[in-house]
Amino acid sequence: MLEAGTMLLFCAVLFASVALGWSIIPALFVGVLLFMGYGLVRRCSLRAMASRAAGSVRSAGTVVVAFVLIGVLTSLWRASGTIAFIVAHSTAVIHAATVIPLSFLLCSAMSVLVGSSFASAATMGTICMSLGLSMQANPVMLGGAILAGVYVGDRCSPVSTSALLVKQLTHTNLFNTIARMLRTGAVPFVLSCVVYVAAAVVEWLCASGGSGFGAASAAATAGSAGSARAAVSTNASSITDIGGLFSSAFDLHWLTLVPALLVIVLALLRVDVRLLMLASIAASVAVCVGVQHMEWAELLLLIFGYHAQNPQVAALLDGGGILSMLTVMATVCISSAYAGIFAETRMLARLQQVIEMLGHRIGACGATMITATCAAALACNQTLTIMLTHQLCGGLYGDDESERSAQAIDLEDSAVVIAPLIPWSIAGAVPLATINAPTLSLAAATFLYLLPLSRMLASAVRRRSGFRTRHRSQNQNPGLAIPHRPKPMLHMFAHGFHPKSGD
Repeated sequence: MLEAGTMLLFCAVLFASVALGWSIIPALFVGVLLFMGYGLVRRCSLRAMASRAAGSVRSAGTVVVAFVLIGVLTSLWRASGTIAFIVAHSTAVIHAATVIPLSFLLCSAMSVLVGSSFASAATMGTICMSLGLSMQANPVMLGGAILAGVYVGDRCSPVSTSALLVKQLTHTNLFNTIARMLRTGAVPFVLSCVVYVAAAVVEWLCASGGSGFGAASAAATAGSAGSARAAVSTNASSITDIGGLFSSAFDLHWLTLVPALLVIVLALLRVDVRLLMLASIAASVAVCVGVQHMEWAELLLLIFGYHAQNPQVAALLDGGGILSMLTVMATVCISSAYAGIFAETRMLARLQQVIEMLGHRIGACGATMITATCAAALACNQTLTIMLTHQLCGGLYGDDESERSAQAIDLEDSAVVIAPLIPWSIAGAVPLATINAPTLSLAAATFLYLLPLSRMLASAVRRRSGFRTRHRSQNQNPGLAIPHRPKPMLHMFAHGFHPKSGD
């Protein structure tokens, strides 16, 4: 089958790019050529495919602007001392007996504020890993707690690129979706806390009993964990005094917290996310000039990222800026072009039909979870996983607001958190490499798999309950006609980045 061969060739290019450590952008451009080549073989017009692809890319303009603002915001938060203030005061509460659950909670809080798993892992995650290993914590559990934590906010922060992408794809209200995410994520979050507290208690009991069950023994049994501990612990002593380190580089005045507080307050007031970010950017500029005494010329350079003069501070805080968002912006734009090409060539029509049939058997939520898992294994990154899952599962949902909201929450609870669980995906590999945690830590990132599992279980219970209700109604009223929901029509890419037919 030509469709399968084209897709397998594209996946092979992606896998090779990830395996060799190259940027996936060239691989995505190769995908454009492959899919257009498929269309030409199917006798589709090159001009028509290019026109649909260009229209899809133009539709992505709104979310790209938001990504630019996020890049500027994260850079200014570093320069203003906002992140330094939060990290310095948060890590002061870490103790040996509670380091694993606190690492999960602190990384969750940081990711909610900055909206980025990578940035959270590079700051709070790195410090928690170093301090935890210096306290003889299990590196597998510690790495899992950090990885799970950095994706809590990556999923539901108002300044998260994945949340904004899902909003744009499904045309839903961001804050309504966040409210639903808080509800669906509450039980998995609490259960994850219980797991990490239990792990901390077990480690404390074993350590007090003299069994030697600490980081060293765990690393020995885990294989690669030993090298992780050695790599990180060499830096533990150099950053133990986080407050002193950051105080030497920043004035940690309470005003440095204002940009973060603005995000929280304006998000609660449901202010448009772009205005929210602009307000926080303005406050960050004021703090940079008034508190950190930076020159205006220095601020202009921050759009390209923050770079600290102190090497130790630089290792923790460097980054941000528009340049840091180029990869995700390019991924969104190129993937948007895919949507237009697929719509013109109908390349994924058969696969969408299979997914629709699966949805009728196990429900839209279950079908989305399975599709997201397969897409994550093939796409090797979170952004493309979200877009592929949305495109493939479009026919499972209707066009009304409630159906779009249902798809948005299903995407957030599947594609966003499943992608980092794939060992070869950069969504999980990059944060683990940043904190030098073993790959086995994926198994300890409990929140990332408890969330989709709980959603699938809840969906199965609802479907079973609904079946029993219909069956009981039929038995009590044999002559009553039970309305049957018609099978949804096949929509190539409902609510995606592409113009409607005939535009």
